[in-house]
Amino acid sequence: MRSAKSKRKRHRRHVQQELFRRGGKRRGAGRKPKGARAGERHEARPDFKPYHALHVVMRVAPAVGSLRRRKLYKAMRDATITAALRERFRIVHISLQRTHVHMLVEAEHKAALARGMQGFQISAARNINTALGDGARRRRGKVFADRYHVEVIMSPTQARHAISYILCNWRRHGEDRDGVASTWLVDPFSTGILFPDWTELKDKAWMWPIRETYDPLVVFRPKTWILAEGWKLCGAISARDIPGKSH
Repeated sequence: MRSAKSKRKRHRRHVQQELFRRGGKRRGAGRKPKGARAGERHEARPDFKPYHALHVVMRVAPAVGSLRRRKLYKAMRDATITAALRERFRIVHISLQRTHVHMLVEAEHKAALARGMQGFQISAARNINTALGDGARRRRGKVFADRYHVEVIMSPTQARHAISYILCNWRRHGEDRDGVASTWLVDPFSTGILFPDWTELKDKAWMWPIRETYDPLVVFRPKTWILAEGWKLCGAISARDIPGKSH
């Protein structure tokens, strides 16, 4: 028979394991955030309906450098092809700025948004790290700096501002003044070339011609009323618009 002393020792070990178990919802548990935006709170994603649109913003890690380079454009384009395989998550507009990505997307529900964004980010990170490698070995390291931010677009006014903000964001950052981009009316690092409703295209039978050396980013035509027709209730969008600091 086991002695009373042995039973007491076993009981103490059991209590200790309960009191000092790893993990769990205790204060300060989990991996600590890093980086310049480490203090940003991880709040729950906002609720939305399938007929809403979503403005998504992703920031890239400083080590990645500017996204507005040919090889990184191609890497992101390949990621949009991967995202296009999903039907419940649809990228409608996208623009690549130096340090961040703007997207206007449609999703059937929160799970579709989460899975679609996860697939897109994984594909983009893999493609970018391959592009930044030395040809024999893929770069290793973080590509996206933090959690993506989501704003729910519920009204035609919001939709109109979001489309203009995303497609004309390069003018706000002065990217339309230098280099090859200065020869374009719309941002070549966006889906502006595919947008059929610019004021400049009014009453024209055809959209702008696409240069032979240029492959557009791959996106869906909008299925929601708010992105297809609703935004038009709030005024036209010109390719020469310069978005304000806040939309």
